[in-house]
Amino acid sequence: MQQKPTLDYTAKDIQVLEGLEAVRVRPGMYIGSTDQRGLHHLIFEVLDNAVDEAMAGFCDSVIMCIDDTGLISVADNGRGIPVDIHPKTGKTALETVMTTLHAGGKFGGGAYKVTGGLHGVGGSVVNGLSTYLKAEVRRGGWFYYQEYAKGHPTGKLIKEEKTDRHGTTISFRPDPEIFPIIEYDFELLTAHFKEIAYLNKGLEICFSSQWHDTERHGDVERTYYFDGGIANLVRNVNRNRKVMQTFPFYYEKSVDDIVVEVAIQYNDGFNETVFSFANCINTQEGGTHLTGFRTALTRVINDYARKQGYIKDDQANLIGDDVREGLAAVISVKLTDPQFEGQTKTKLGNTEVRGTVDSVVSEGLARYLEENNADGKRVIEKCLTSQKAREAAKKARELVIRKNALDGTSLPGKLADCAERDPAKSELYIVEGESAGGSAKMGRDRHYQAILPLKGKILNVERVLQQPDKILGHEEIRAMVAAVGAGEGDEFDPEKIRYHKVIIMTDADVDGSHIRTLILTFFYRRMQGLIDAGHLYIAQPPLYRIQSGKNVQYAYNEAEKDAQLEQLNGQKNIHLQRYKGLGEMNPDQLWETTMNPETRKMLVVNIENPVEVDDVFTTLMGEEVAPRKSFINSHARSVKNLDV
Repeated sequence: MQQKPTLDYTAKDIQVLEGLEAVRVRPGMYIGSTDQRGLHHLIFEVLDNAVDEAMAGFCDSVIMCIDDTGLISVADNGRGIPVDIHPKTGKTALETVMTTLHAGGKFGGGAYKVTGGLHGVGGSVVNGLSTYLKAEVRRGGWFYYQEYAKGHPTGKLIKEEKTDRHGTTISFRPDPEIFPIIEYDFELLTAHFKEIAYLNKGLEICFSSQWHDTERHGDVERTYYFDGGIANLVRNVNRNRKVMQTFPFYYEKSVDDIVVEVAIQYNDGFNETVFSFANCINTQEGGTHLTGFRTALTRVINDYARKQGYIKDDQANLIGDDVREGLAAVISVKLTDPQFEGQTKTKLGNTEVRGTVDSVVSEGLARYLEENNADGKRVIEKCLTSQKAREAAKKARELVIRKNALDGTSLPGKLADCAERDPAKSELYIVEGESAGGSAKMGRDRHYQAILPLKGKILNVERVLQQPDKILGHEEIRAMVAAVGAGEGDEFDPEKIRYHKVIIMTDADVDGSHIRTLILTFFYRRMQGLIDAGHLYIAQPPLYRIQSGKNVQYAYNEAEKDAQLEQLNGQKNIHLQRYKGLGEMNPDQLWETTMNPETRKMLVVNIENPVEVDDVFTTLMGEEVAPRKSFINSHARSVKNLDV
């Protein structure tokens, strides 16, 4: 029998969590989650401390390793964490940093002028969420170390032998009580390490792993070093594209303790690829630094174009869209006290940064254009071509809208809408084929699930980005735009989205994968706001139906199929069915396996690494054949579950 809460509420009922107990009780408050993303976050936080040393000018090498037992170590050649007694805590500075929240050298602007990470809680949080942590310090000619368990010291600071080296090594083992699944996404990890190396020119980052989880076999070893920093990043973005400038424009300047770095190189494509960073944090939502950059870019290019006679007195100025088409650029700022909007640190809010970035970019870019007239001419011609195409596209779009009534007031006839009108409670399934669409319509919950069947493979919008008449002239794309109800391209309005779950549901074969990729390409290029808002999903229909007598099970991958067959221990009359198409399922099966919120499995589409995502879409879906062939050759041996 459950005990009733007492009416007495006194001081003894107030729980006080000492030390790092709060971190262990509510880890999500400090690292976001306890899934794989949170696990990665531990590594990133320790790396951030080393990178802070690099940004302060005291470190040029970071070595990271995951050994075959799962022990993670991060070693830098910075100054080393201080080991003298802290006047307030009475403990060594090292123990204070490793066991006390909000203790570090990142608050007063003394030891560090610019920092990333969790600003003083990173090391202690990692300590609190690890079964074992060892901190090694090489400082002042001596080697020291101290060991911890779940945030508590297991011994005193040990002073070992003399050394002429300097730096800090943090080795830790994540606590399986906190992280039930210890598995790493090495592609995501190495992409982050590579990004950090781009943002800190001259910093070498080495990563190796001998850790084997259930999905991976073999070792990982990567080293990243870029003496050109973000200029190298821009060149990498454009490596499969024809460029307008021989070399990227790069400029760096420090103004009032704000360091501004910018790199620009135009290509002959139609996409804007601009990445912004503040203190090595990817500000995916932009902010004041991005605003200052864009303002300066538009003004300087217009001034240069008029000065050189490319724009006449009676002609209109280029607008922001014109000067950003085909632009690959990186804007990176480092400042003492960054103010990030929201918990996720994805938008920089410091008002003073906008003017500083504007003036630095204006100064550097104006000088560059004056000194590189040939490159400047190609850039201006590219921008003027964009202006003409924009004006033509606007007329074409208006014509298509009038012709097809694509104004948001009419819904496509093939859409089987739901009764619910609250977008937060509504779902739209975009289904491959009329047959699967019929099953989905019959199996769905009509109250909140809408079905939009598509016929055949839709247009590859990557190749016609500059031709909105072709994009909106395609019947299936027009149906998707009308069903979602929020417009597309520059006119996309997330407030008008009709469904907060837009779910792509295609067959589990090669054609289905291709159709899914074409739909993803459309949403990424023309309705990215849907992805950014977390509204785009991919349904996961089962691959197999396993029946033994009256018992029916579904397997969503090969491993599940093998495990389920093994559990049936030689039973007779086992029927194994491989689903190649959604149309092979009857409505009840489709509901039970793929559409019922209680039992279905779905993947949410998000953009973890904008640089890599943009490059993949350009490589795989663009016009250039050679980069796509190279990509396929490089990855052919790693393909899994290929069904032909």
